[in-house]
Amino acid sequence: MLAFLFYGLLLAACGSVTMSDPGESSFDLADRLDPVEKIDRLDLVEKIGDTHAKVLEIWMELGRRREVDAAEMHAICRVQPSATLPPDQPQITGLVLFRQLGPGSRLEAYFSLEGFPAEQNASNRAIHVHEFGDLSQGCDSTGPHYNPMEVLHPQHPGDFGNFVVRNGQLWRHRVGLTASLAGPHSILGRSVVVHAGEDDLGKGGNQASLQNGNAGRRLACCVVGTSSSAAWESQTKERKKRRRESECKTT
Repeated sequence: MLAFLFYGLLLAACGSVTMSDPGESSFDLADRLDPVEKIDRLDLVEKIGDTHAKVLEIWMELGRRREVDAAEMHAICRVQPSATLPPDQPQITGLVLFRQLGPGSRLEAYFSLEGFPAEQNASNRAIHVHEFGDLSQGCDSTGPHYNPMEVLHPQHPGDFGNFVVRNGQLWRHRVGLTASLAGPHSILGRSVVVHAGEDDLGKGGNQASLQNGNAGRRLACCVVGTSSSAAWESQTKERKKRRRESECKTT
């Protein structure tokens, strides 16, 4: 496309010269031009060539940016117990992994945690993204829920909701999350917090419900950072293994 534009401009630059003899070549025409006119035309052709080169450079740069934008992004969050947590509280550890195929794609995540009380019945625990990646005072210094759009809970981008804990463990793969690793509202550098209680999803009837879902004490947390795809690929294998085991139990 750019080449056609360039040659069109080049022809236009030379098109005002009319051949008096059908057999006359362009070199003959150039010889008949006034020296000043010849220089002007050469300057015009040179400028068109420079413009073509600049446009081509811009086009290639846009292509490179599209390739970067389309690149798959990964992030990891290594969950540790809050430094301010009393020793009689559950000591939660594990990983939260994120993958996003591009800035316009929805985020997906793996949650793999252990250390919850081994209760006989399954229980729900809330997990959210908090504003700050500051763990200087344990999970207490991570601030409120990350809420760049200033909306009510549970509409914050990092309101991941409740997760079922069985036998002291939590393992879950979730897709279609509204949080993002890219853009002005990226969660990179922010924290993921695991709470002691269940998220009431904004239905608790008080102000705290619309801010944090009355999810209770902050048991464990981590800071989201960029990573390779290795941990994600490992969890994907684990997911396939769990699926096979589940299918075997069903049959």
